[in-house]
Amino acid sequence: MKKILLILLILLIVGCDKQLTEEEKLKKVLSSNNYIIIDVRYDYEYNEGHLVDAINIPYESIDKNINIDKNKTILVYCKSGKRSKIAYDKLKELGYDVIDLGAYDKIDLKKE
Repeated sequence: MKKILLILLILLIVGCDKQLTEEEKLKKVLSSNNYIIIDVRYDYEYNEGHLVDAINIPYESIDKNINIDKNKTILVYCKSGKRSKIAYDKLKELGYDVIDLGAYDKIDLKKE
């Protein structure tokens, strides 16, 4: 039982470490101003409100023909986090540096 608790504690610590690393990475990217924000929701959702400077590319439109600067970090988000995860995976597969911001309503950046 003690071994199980120790393993769970280690996993919790490692998991928290990773989360802090992602938050630190996001802060660094935002301060560098070397990023592109992509709203991967549908057009009508984007038109109802979006992050300042975000461009709208619905997640199903992301493929090998997409023309985005690979020298910039891509920040993706959607309504709930599901589509942004799909876009994140696809963009990673295509060789982009990507951060998944998750759900639009939970993002603490300026919104239009």
